[in-house]
Amino acid sequence: MASTSSARLAALTVAAVCSAASTVVLTSPAQAGSAPAQAASADAASVRVHDIQGSTRLSPYAGKQVADVAGIVTGVRGYGSSKGFWIQDPRPDADPATSEGVFVFTGSAPEVAAGDAVTVSGTVSEYVPGGTSSGNQSLTEITRPTVTVVSGGNALPAATTVSARSVPRAYAPEGDEAANGSVNGLTLRPGKYALDHYESLEGMNVRVADARVVGASDPYTELWVTVKPWEHANRRGGTVYGSYDAQNTGRLQIQSLGKPADFPDATVGDTLAGTTAGPLDYNQYGGYTLVASEIGTLESGGLERESTRRHSARELAVATYNVENLDPSDDTFAAHADTIVHRLKSPDIVSLEEIQDNSGATDDGTVAADATVGKLIDAVVAAGGPRYAWRGIDPVDKADGGQPGGNIRQAFLFNPERVSFTDREGGDATTATGVRKVRGKAALTLSPGRVDPANPAWEDSRKPLAGEFVFRGRTVFVIANHFNSKGGDQGLTARYQPPARGSETQRHLQAKAVNTFVKEILSAQKHADVIALGDINDFEFSTTTRILEDDGALWSAVKSLPRGERYSYVYQGNSQVLDQILVSPSVRHGGHLSYDSVHVNAEFHDQISDHDPQVLRFRP
Repeated sequence: MASTSSARLAALTVAAVCSAASTVVLTSPAQAGSAPAQAASADAASVRVHDIQGSTRLSPYAGKQVADVAGIVTGVRGYGSSKGFWIQDPRPDADPATSEGVFVFTGSAPEVAAGDAVTVSGTVSEYVPGGTSSGNQSLTEITRPTVTVVSGGNALPAATTVSARSVPRAYAPEGDEAANGSVNGLTLRPGKYALDHYESLEGMNVRVADARVVGASDPYTELWVTVKPWEHANRRGGTVYGSYDAQNTGRLQIQSLGKPADFPDATVGDTLAGTTAGPLDYNQYGGYTLVASEIGTLESGGLERESTRRHSARELAVATYNVENLDPSDDTFAAHADTIVHRLKSPDIVSLEEIQDNSGATDDGTVAADATVGKLIDAVVAAGGPRYAWRGIDPVDKADGGQPGGNIRQAFLFNPERVSFTDREGGDATTATGVRKVRGKAALTLSPGRVDPANPAWEDSRKPLAGEFVFRGRTVFVIANHFNSKGGDQGLTARYQPPARGSETQRHLQAKAVNTFVKEILSAQKHADVIALGDINDFEFSTTTRILEDDGALWSAVKSLPRGERYSYVYQGNSQVLDQILVSPSVRHGGHLSYDSVHVNAEFHDQISDHDPQVLRFRP
């Protein structure tokens, strides 16, 4: 038997280490017998870990007391709100659906170490990260435990390899209609469905090898890898999300178990070479997560930030750029200016999203954003770009959602050396701009003006900003948008399959309002040049986009790109479209349209925004 240090024995021998959640007892070597095998033999009639886990997502022992559950500690989490440790039974059963690992929730820093052989008594529970309303799956745990440390220094159970060979192509079973679409009661089929495969490993020690990074590391010491590097791959190393029906099954979140300082600064396309291993957890933000006690060596994929081409004198260049809660206190102005000038090549018109008011997130009643925009304009000049002019409308305080106190809104930058803005006074936060016909052509009644701001579709959300521009003698109508976020939607690993996307309801109403407004312009002038752009917060294949495009009023130009290029955002390892530029038929068909999603942020760990900007060029 591996002996325990005398200092630790002196402190803990036959003593209880108590907390509100758990009791730990360390037996002496004489009491422990000669090996974990003897303890296992003595506990042969006890409930085993695989009995607790069962063959569905819910434990058959949920709510019941269990005693003397034996296992080897494979990982200890002594930080955060979910303190505890994982144990794994080194003697598995023959059923691939039943996990051999389980999390023991202690509520305070555990008094055990990896390699300890323990027995655990306590209550089995099903904990739902994020609460039951989140729709997340539950994590089987043993709570309020009494823990007996039998011996220390034991070898950990061999990690189960998660690989392209082991993870099925099919993502998840259809949920049980009788259970409102829940998969909880379905018998796991780990050889058929990816989510069932991961669930069958819940709590166990797992490993991935030479895994490619598909989601950059973040301040929470998380990143995403794939064990299927060819799965919907793009040329920059990412994994593209292009359909609700074709999930990327190889994605897995990686977190650090105990040494955040050692967590790599990873970018999409890098590789975690060698072995990354640790217990498989399930958490609120991303579902199945390898909590790594061993992290592979980061090998750079050499990914570089893109630059678009410079537009010609005859081309109008229009961009959308979400600058992620920009306010005067930020230190990113020079970097944003560099992006606009050197990566986007100083577009003629830039629709900015998430411009905060002059006091940022301080909730002091401020709504003006002239200091925020002015600081960005000055930074652009310092970077060698044009001195942009700008237009915008201040929102009603706390009426447009976003970070509390920030009063985010859209704003137009435009290069007055190339484009003129047609000002028509009277636009404010609550007054709607309209469309009229003047000498056979469409004109806005207010410019800048807000589109249908009283419509319930915009409740606690950003109202579209419309403006009338003139380029080379031709009027171009631009509508800047920032639709309702996906917050509150069920995750891809939810217990409901397919997961519910409740946030779509509001975006559908918003898309209808914008589509209606565009149709009013086209009714007044059939061949008007109209551009609706911004952070649509939905995919190019979504119903939201189809409503925007209804009756051919608009077309999402991102669809002109190859499928592997269609993304502006990376979420949980999925490269996906959220930002779009939609155009009227005259723009689409009239003049050498070109589109570029300029990948400068979303794939990088040192991003200055979580969105990539988009640029459209055409000849009016």
